Amino acid sequence: MGSMRIASVGRALPPHRYGQDELFEALGKVWAGRFHNPRRLEEIHRNVLVGGRHLALPLEAYEKLQGFGDANAAYIDCGLTLGERAIREALAGAGLVPEDVDHVFSVTVTGIAAPSLDARLANRLPLRSDVKRTPIFGLGCVAGAAGIARASDYLRAFPDQTAVLLSVELCSLTLQRADFSIANLIATGLFGDGAAAVVLRGADTEGVGPRVVATRSVLYPNTERVMGWDVGDGGFQVVLSADVPRLAAGLRPDVDRFLADQGLDLSDVDVFLSHPGGPKVLQAIEQALALPPDALARSWEHLASVGNLSSASVLFVLADVLADPPAPGTFGLLLAMGPGFCSELVLLQW
Repeated sequence: MGSMRIASVGRALPPHRYGQDELFEALGKVWAGRFHNPRRLEEIHRNVLVGGRHLALPLEAYEKLQGFGDANAAYIDCGLTLGERAIREALAGAGLVPEDVDHVFSVTVTGIAAPSLDARLANRLPLRSDVKRTPIFGLGCVAGAAGIARASDYLRAFPDQTAVLLSVELCSLTLQRADFSIANLIATGLFGDGAAAVVLRGADTEGVGPRVVATRSVLYPNTERVMGWDVGDGGFQVVLSADVPRLAAGLRPDVDRFLADQGLDLSDVDVFLSHPGGPKVLQAIEQALALPPDALARSWEHLASVGNLSSASVLFVLADVLADPPAPGTFGLLLAMGPGFCSELVLLQW
């Protein structure tokens, strides 16, 4: 495999940040008199261990959204602003300009746009008219890791080129006010909004950064109802099964096989970059991989500070590692899980 590498990561958060107590209070007003057990809602929100989140819109603007059309229009407007910021920051970090980009991979699961966000951003940045675009919808939380994998696949074929992965996730705009399921209650306490962009460069280009050694996709059979959306007249209604931590706990054999194919085992990996899916998921991964107590510290920190940003979350964790890189030769394992149900594994080496 060629030595394509990750050159930089850019991040963008909306300016509207609220503490968990403030968000809980606002939801309590929305659901006043309609939710039979307010204390249960508070317990759920506290158990996700999120301290605060950024929202696409000011808190008071959400009650003005009249259905899916309004929410999706807000998704496009805010998504373009955040996406542009993230790409510009990532390109600047790699010492590049928009005209240097050959291919844009964009991932999202919280809104719909046609033309897609990457096409609209091509005009705003601007990108070259011959830029290739691959918009991907539906991978959910796994898409940050999967997007890196698919971009690296592309760069193996075109080692002289540069690819950008863009993740835009505005989870707050999928709020379902009439859904009192446990899954929706967890979602209203766990998910936040943000965007991230990754610059990847082929083996024949100049620059520094960890190389993408190998990737692995794993699709678990008969798990379509574990995570995802039910899409109806009101927009996206969350599907979130209690089986997610159990499936995460079964990750070890897949990781062992993946590393063994590279002549490695878990003892050779010193850096772990996990999507911060939630406390139970992180705990399940720690136990499954027998990780030391601080191995997923960055993931726990991001969960507490901004919540679960779906596909953007693991890219936020990656940005932290790039800012404080390990010693040359160190192996890192980037991993995420998402709708399918599936996992994505990316082996990095500094």
